[in-house]
Amino acid sequence: MTEPAQQPAAPQPAAPLTEAEDKQWASFAHLGGILGFIPALIIWLVFKDRGAKTNVEGKEALNFQITVAIAQVAAFIINAILTAVTLGFWGLISWVLPLGIWVLSLVWSIMGFQKVNAGGSYRYPINIRFIK
Repeated sequence: MTEPAQQPAAPQPAAPLTEAEDKQWASFAHLGGILGFIPALIIWLVFKDRGAKTNVEGKEALNFQITVAIAQVAAFIINAILTAVTLGFWGLISWVLPLGIWVLSLVWSIMGFQKVNAGGSYRYPINIRFIK
């Protein structure tokens, strides 16, 4: 007599985050901005359904990092055009615009981390909200 094949167990939904974990991952979403948009994207995708604060702050951080990426691409295009128009002279100072964007991104990401880690909420001064 053969035993019936056992059905695999249905995957269990992940447990909700505690308040401390929710605050921690929400603040890490902002701090991850110093590395680009990938950390904020991963944190938001993994934890958005497990913690309300992580969902809100992760979206904010991800939207800001997408905005920064678009600004960097725009700066590259502007620099390329201006370098061509000025016969290469703009190339001597073309590093200023991307550096400024990077510094603002770094400073605002750290400020977001600190504010959320202290229990508050952070909104970036310049942000296009692609993800609602």
